[in-house]
Amino acid sequence: MKMALIALFALAVVLGAGLFILGAISRSGKAPGLLEGRLAPCPKAPNCVCSEEKGDAGHYIEPVAIPPHVEGMGMIRETILEMGGRIRDEEGGHLAATFSSRFFGFVDDFEIRADFLEKKVHIRSASRVGHSDFGANRRRAERFSVLCMEKMSRKDAEKDGEAPKP
Repeated sequence: MKMALIALFALAVVLGAGLFILGAISRSGKAPGLLEGRLAPCPKAPNCVCSEEKGDAGHYIEPVAIPPHVEGMGMIRETILEMGGRIRDEEGGHLAATFSSRFFGFVDDFEIRADFLEKKVHIRSASRVGHSDFGANRRRAERFSVLCMEKMSRKDAEKDGEAPKP
């Protein structure tokens, strides 16, 4: 019994140390950025979603539709900051941000490509390390979409003279 407890404790220490090391590794590096004017495709691992991966159901997520009156990146930037993201780079219609996990400090990349001609906001959310993220990047991208649509709806209501909804 004593040996089993020691082995279990040793396993927990090794596992914890491994997770801290992976967290440290994830803090180095940066988002892949745009490739030929589009967000980078997801790797084969299930820890990434991208709205420009329409042919890949496992990685695909719908882009956010932009109403005609919305221009610029202000609302997008504001939404990312409200969600706890840190903006790392912004150039034209491309924005790169990071989100960090509370435990172990894993860093995930979150990229946006706003296409104001097509009136779409494309999203890519991906883990920097590991294989599975237990759906964290998909949930983050979906939350971003919902928050953006809510903000745009409020902006529409204000534009039309209605009282904004809380």
